[in-house]
Amino acid sequence: MKCHHHGNHNGEFELCVSKVPIFNHLNQEEMKEIASLIQSKTFKKGEVIFSANSSINELFIIHTGRVKIYRLSESGREQILRVLEAKEFMGELTLFNESLTQNYAEATEKTEICVIQKLDLQKLIEKKPSIALRILEEFSRRLTNADQLIQQLGSADVETRLASVIIDLSNKQISRTVTLPMSKRDLASLIGTTQETISRKLSTFQEHGWIKQTGQRVITILNMEQLISFTEGKK
Repeated sequence: MKCHHHGNHNGEFELCVSKVPIFNHLNQEEMKEIASLIQSKTFKKGEVIFSANSSINELFIIHTGRVKIYRLSESGREQILRVLEAKEFMGELTLFNESLTQNYAEATEKTEICVIQKLDLQKLIEKKPSIALRILEEFSRRLTNADQLIQQLGSADVETRLASVIIDLSNKQISRTVTLPMSKRDLASLIGTTQETISRKLSTFQEHGWIKQTGQRVITILNMEQLISFTEGKK
């Protein structure tokens, strides 16, 4: 059953499809076909989209909003693995196996998600194998990022991990002024420290003249070269 929206839902879904790297190489007709298979779901801030040990039979594409993917330790401590934004997707692992997910996905703000059923997507992949190649490219990118995170958590100190996150955000947002895509609490979870430590280290970076903080989540990089050399020097 399709969720109903005011206005041209198929046009909106096509927009959702056309923005996603795994589909944006397809022609207009193929995009229309995918758009016809999409359901739209909206999640409130703090709402869980899926939980660990659940079976997922859909691919979720973020249309608007933001989602954090995390795991819980035995003690209940949250470890954020990544934060996904518009155009990114999740649930792809279930396309290739029947295992239960180990992760939680939670909307960190009001989020609209385009949902494609696993069986529909598998049929599309049979017709258009290039979609599978794009998904594998994204797998590879995420594995590389996960390896880097594991390496940093194991060897680098908090300052280095924090500096690396700021540099990565600058590259991703193509700007020297970056907006943190998560709260400081979630950022602390991502790099394995505490919220208080994050605030303290950002203040230290500001005192050094490397960054300037504006508000809770906006950081302007004043000395990118120094930030990069700091991370390289600490490796």
